[in-house]
Amino acid sequence: MTKTTSSNHNLDGVDDMSLTALESLPPSPADFAGKTSSIRTPQPRGNLTTAGNWLDTGPSKASLEAMAARRNLYDQRADQRPAESARHYHRLLRNYYSFLVPPGQRILELGCGLGDLVASLQPARAVGVDFSPASATLAQQRHPFIEMHVEDAAEFHTSEKFDYILMSDLVNDAPDVQKLFERARRHATSHSRLVLNFFNNLWRPVLSVAEKLGLKAPNPAQNWLSLDDVTNLLQLAGWEVVKSDARMLWPVKTPIIERFLNRWVAPLLKHFCLTIFVVARPKPKPEADNHFRCTVVIPARNEAGNIEDAVQRVPEMWRGTEIIFIEGGSKDNTWDEIQRVVKAYPNRDIKVMKQQSKGKGGAVREAFAQATGEILFILDADLTMPPEELPKFYEAARSGTADFVNGVRLVYPMEQQAMQFLNMIANKCFGLTFSWLLGQSIKDTLCGTKVLFRSQYELIAKNRAYFGDFDPFGDFDLLFGAAKLNARIIDLPIRYRARTYGETNISRWKHGWLLLRMTWFAARRLKFLA
Repeated sequence: MTKTTSSNHNLDGVDDMSLTALESLPPSPADFAGKTSSIRTPQPRGNLTTAGNWLDTGPSKASLEAMAARRNLYDQRADQRPAESARHYHRLLRNYYSFLVPPGQRILELGCGLGDLVASLQPARAVGVDFSPASATLAQQRHPFIEMHVEDAAEFHTSEKFDYILMSDLVNDAPDVQKLFERARRHATSHSRLVLNFFNNLWRPVLSVAEKLGLKAPNPAQNWLSLDDVTNLLQLAGWEVVKSDARMLWPVKTPIIERFLNRWVAPLLKHFCLTIFVVARPKPKPEADNHFRCTVVIPARNEAGNIEDAVQRVPEMWRGTEIIFIEGGSKDNTWDEIQRVVKAYPNRDIKVMKQQSKGKGGAVREAFAQATGEILFILDADLTMPPEELPKFYEAARSGTADFVNGVRLVYPMEQQAMQFLNMIANKCFGLTFSWLLGQSIKDTLCGTKVLFRSQYELIAKNRAYFGDFDPFGDFDLLFGAAKLNARIIDLPIRYRARTYGETNISRWKHGWLLLRMTWFAARRLKFLA
């Protein structure tokens, strides 16, 4: 059986002048302490040439010969791999993968080399596949908890499914990238994520010169793919890109310069960065009869005139709709009106809560903690987003089109007085900034209507410590948390209406300044990474 390329080989020979000792590798996960795993070799799967699916056909004779030559090259260089893996380029890769991949996941790394990358991510379970027997043997010695397989990544078979599938510098070397992606799809669930990185074409002459000068180890002929090429191949293979980013302007450890360029300059000059990262998810395959129970959370402060309208206009959706009013210290009779409406509509499933925390964000968190629905909705009590449009959000979430559905007020014409001109300009600016921060198109960050599965929210809440309790509004907290977990965020346009009762609880200048501070805070946590 042929083997596919060993990952992280491509910069292994770059001379790192200031790094003379091996960097210490992260400790093995506690869950695997004392455990070992033998190296697995591929088992015969019968006559692959007669398979009905092209994925089940074996590699061509030319591919076999090419891959054998590659495997021999990497086997011969195996004894150099530990020192090469300790170079600064690989440390930077591990740092950024640790940002993209949460701890405690079931991880499959295809083309894992020595296994240092997957070992650094604190996996609940780790499986590595590499075509080089010598590299796999070293990987097993360094990280006994990794289950190693010696096999071509594009030919690897297992019935096991994984939360994350990694391909670090693998597409540069794979003979058939589409087949590699399609095979990887078989190891994924609908919630899995594929994370990969590959070289920027702009660096091709730089790396070529480095190789000729002896500053970079020789490599077999490489694939030089653009982001558009990779996106297209992922689409053909049944994947959908969630987000992409580019990192590393200076892959060599150099005091002051490296940190400054890679942390503060690289996010602003992504087209010049060395390596491109892509996060993808399997294309959704909605089931027509797959429906869910819903919870609509309505934070209410000084909204007495809108409470009954909200109950009348929120539709019953599929397996039932729970409405949770959470009242936040109103100066009018909002609390009494909620009590009256609950008695007036005994046929509706309505819960009532008194907010204990501060801000809309706190109200949403308290209500979500009491919600029983599988899909969670936030609806502002001012009803400027028509409740009749909630089924659109439900369908976008139910179908798998989005992991997180974000309402957008800036597409359709608005009623007069619905949004002041300066507010609209600010919202558009925030939208552009957030699109850059999150790596996904976000047109309107502050629309109050947001929808996600409870399971997704629970993951956001579990990982909230990364950002901390910084957002009194709740919008940024949810958007940042979803983006950090690689959720697919989709904008859903709505027709924004003018208020019919009361006044906004937002102070343009005071809260605007607070939003700017939160944006800078998020930039340091999402883009300008240490």
